[in-house]
Amino acid sequence: MSKTKSAYFCQSCGYESAKWLGKCPSCSQWNTFVEELIEKPASKIPAWKTTQSTQRLNKPSKVSDIQLKAEEKLGTGDQELDRVLGGGLVPGSVTLIGGEPGIGKSTLMLQLALNVHGKRVLYVSGEESEQQIKMRAERITPNPTSDCYILAETSTQHIFKQIEALEPDLVIVDSIQTLHSAHIDSTPGSVSQVRECAAELLKFAKETDTPVFLIGHITKDGTIAGPKVLEHMVDTVLQFEGDRHHVYRILRSVKNRFGAAAELGIYAMHNQGLREVSNPSEILLSQRDEQLSGIAISATLEGARPMLIETQALVSPAAYGTPQRSANGFDTRRMNMLLAVLEKRCGFRLSVSDVFLNIAGGIKVEDPAIDLAIVAAIISSHEDISISAKTCFAAEVGLSGEIRAVNRIEQRILEAEKLGFERILISSFNGKGLSKEKFNIEILEVSKIDDAFSVLFG
Repeated sequence: MSKTKSAYFCQSCGYESAKWLGKCPSCSQWNTFVEELIEKPASKIPAWKTTQSTQRLNKPSKVSDIQLKAEEKLGTGDQELDRVLGGGLVPGSVTLIGGEPGIGKSTLMLQLALNVHGKRVLYVSGEESEQQIKMRAERITPNPTSDCYILAETSTQHIFKQIEALEPDLVIVDSIQTLHSAHIDSTPGSVSQVRECAAELLKFAKETDTPVFLIGHITKDGTIAGPKVLEHMVDTVLQFEGDRHHVYRILRSVKNRFGAAAELGIYAMHNQGLREVSNPSEILLSQRDEQLSGIAISATLEGARPMLIETQALVSPAAYGTPQRSANGFDTRRMNMLLAVLEKRCGFRLSVSDVFLNIAGGIKVEDPAIDLAIVAAIISSHEDISISAKTCFAAEVGLSGEIRAVNRIEQRILEAEKLGFERILISSFNGKGLSKEKFNIEILEVSKIDDAFSVLFG
């Protein structure tokens, strides 16, 4: 006879408690605990069982005795996705991709399934029927030639039976919240079900060296739904971002055990699916015929990829009692800090003005190297003086008004030179040891905000 017990799980973070609690001690959220039945069979047969899997006893080994083997990464046929993954798919890896509804997660994964040639791919869908997926596949690839198999199923036991019969080289699950395991007596999407299904797929991936993609829903806070331990279990966590009113989508690496965790891939959404954007600087820089105030170009880095972005600022007298502060794609608190530096160190009266900041292209930037461009755009709008369209910036601003150095300055300068910029403002500390002769762009070194203003506005 199997024993059953109930436990209370926080629907926000997955914290487990033996009794109901009003406030979660882990994430401090109120009224998030829900009772779930957990079945614990006396002799539980693993959901994933293959004839090749054997029981083995692991023994401790010295670090010097461990032999490394070269891991060959599987190319996906998508350069943007390969870049974000760190060069391709690692055998036995589990990748979780999350994003808002309708942003294009299923389209991206179906394109991956249709474009991987020479590999057998199993696309498991718990949200759509086979006919719906077929309609989308015809729109993306009219005459698919890859070995892509579609399975509309939600039971993990049935899925693993089909996996044993098919023996795919890649498995895609859309989505992890729709799956359910017979070993857990709770509804699909609950904390215990998501954790159990992910554990079964993780065990399958590690035992068979088969890469697995999991699509995950997100909550209203922007985090992936389900327990937080789900993100710790998988090898890679990708975030698919973008505004549904714009055509551009951004694939961002949040966690990656096999590569850099700050890579960025950019796509453009069309009727035929997602298309790669090989040169993001061209789409992030607006084409304008005349000089406008409040616009500055910054050289930023996302992972190993340099790109130039356009920062737009608007400063106007406050029409109401309290000045407004708003920033799209940039941290509002850091913008307030830069405004305080301008007022304290440079004497600009910005406390009585509304300040609005926007990063063109709809992307979010956390690189401090765009500080100088933001400061220049704010003063350009405040004084209504335009900045040359052939000038860009790459420097951080400190609280004392000094211009601080940023990392990998040569890559930023080369990107600006490639796009036809004539001069770039950097920190004087970055200029030490920098051979300017190999660049065909004028490099201006500044140490204070006042020096930068003298170069820009005279």
